[in-house]
Amino acid sequence: MPRSKKMIDEYEDDELYDEEPLPAKKKKKHGGSGKDKHKNREIWVVTYIFIFLMLAVIGHEIKFVYSDSETAINNSYNPRQEILAQKNVRGSILADDGSVLAQTVRAGDGTEKRVYPYSNLFAHVVGFSTKGKTGIEYLGNMNMLTSNASLSEKIQKEISAEKAIGDNVVTTLNVDLQKVAYEALGVYDGAIIVSEPSTGKILAMVSKPDFDPNSIVETWDSLVNDSSSSVLLNRATQGLYPPGSTFKMITSLAYYRQNGGDVSDYHFNCNGSFTYNGDRINCYHGSSHGSIDFATSFAKSCNSSFANIGLSLDLEGLEETCEDLMFNEDLNLKFTTAQSKYVLGTSAGSYDIMQTSIGQGKTQITPLLLNMITCAIANEGTVETPYLIDRIESYNGNTVKTFSPQEYKTIMTKDEAEFLKEMMTGVVERGTASKLKGLSYTAAGKTGSAEYSEVKTDSHAWFTGFAPVDDPQVCVTIIVEGAGSGGEYAVPMAKRIFDTYFQSKGLN
Repeated sequence: MPRSKKMIDEYEDDELYDEEPLPAKKKKKHGGSGKDKHKNREIWVVTYIFIFLMLAVIGHEIKFVYSDSETAINNSYNPRQEILAQKNVRGSILADDGSVLAQTVRAGDGTEKRVYPYSNLFAHVVGFSTKGKTGIEYLGNMNMLTSNASLSEKIQKEISAEKAIGDNVVTTLNVDLQKVAYEALGVYDGAIIVSEPSTGKILAMVSKPDFDPNSIVETWDSLVNDSSSSVLLNRATQGLYPPGSTFKMITSLAYYRQNGGDVSDYHFNCNGSFTYNGDRINCYHGSSHGSIDFATSFAKSCNSSFANIGLSLDLEGLEETCEDLMFNEDLNLKFTTAQSKYVLGTSAGSYDIMQTSIGQGKTQITPLLLNMITCAIANEGTVETPYLIDRIESYNGNTVKTFSPQEYKTIMTKDEAEFLKEMMTGVVERGTASKLKGLSYTAAGKTGSAEYSEVKTDSHAWFTGFAPVDDPQVCVTIIVEGAGSGGEYAVPMAKRIFDTYFQSKGLN
């Protein structure tokens, strides 16, 4: 019997309600439960830690490749060196004109000996490769143990069980300048650096006392067992000395900065000494300079005037100037250097301020840093990175790699550099470096006499400067231990070096 529409509707309703009801969907609360939030936070924390660790590893690898890999490769415990030494004869070290500074000589029985034709002349800067490695022997170590001879030649050597010949390191060093600097220093201990301010090339580097690298094996025990010996120390890069009056360049720069670039109002009456709070500063040999302005104070290297200038300085500003000039800083160069020290605090007493202002006290500087500062003055305020290796060549003269000048840092403005250049020119024209006056070239510089003991007559002789004034091509920095006056001892040495440089250029 057919169902009525009502019956059908009721039947369908009954069927619907007889079925098991579906579970109702839960409404999501915004943001999830507290438990979910906690789990998500833990996941993100772990993720961030993982990312940080990965970045740290990548950063370490990048640092290793660009700054630490050479140290690791050149480490005497690295077995890779021994493997290369078994395959290749160590390459030579050459001067800028191709003169041999170090080479490996093979005897008939196959034994090898490292030979240094110039003996003591390049001792510290070229270094040695036995009993460890120093100097350029260290810097160019892996290059000299690697051969870039032709593939066919390498195969032929391999077949005949012969060693290939390693690459040569061509340096920036000039034999004539090295000779004259070495001879100029004579019997005195000390250091001389000759450099090119526009590029950073080191043309000569002398340190005394020295040694003969040809006999380093025989003399090694006596050198290292003598606690008082500093023969192996390269004084040019690692020697720390009181800067003496060369620090007046830095005191002058701080004063110039703190007085808006105008020193024209400064005047001082020097009677040979200056007393403040009961503490006395004497001019060198008690010289009385009379009524002097700032430029004359600098040219005559008046201790009394600069003690007075130091007391007028804001000590924080002086410290900032020293930091700008790379004191208390690791120079991070390819070769080993000591860190120059500026230690005068901002609450120092008047005596320490006066001493520091004239380059005494606890301040210490390396000849290298003083040379870099001087190069910056010559180069409109910018320091080029000092370097010793010009290029790498295969043994038959094919260029493998070249090294170009690189800007290191700008440490002062052009105006500040020009100001100091004018002050240093005055030192030559009417001051303590007058032995460089009236020559075929112009020169600028600063002398120094740095006391190093309680005996006031004991002092190191300093000179740092460049030439020519209008187009600086060469910079010379000299420290002569225990010699006395910079004007009397260091300046004549600088003249010999300048003369040799310009003679080689046909300008003298």
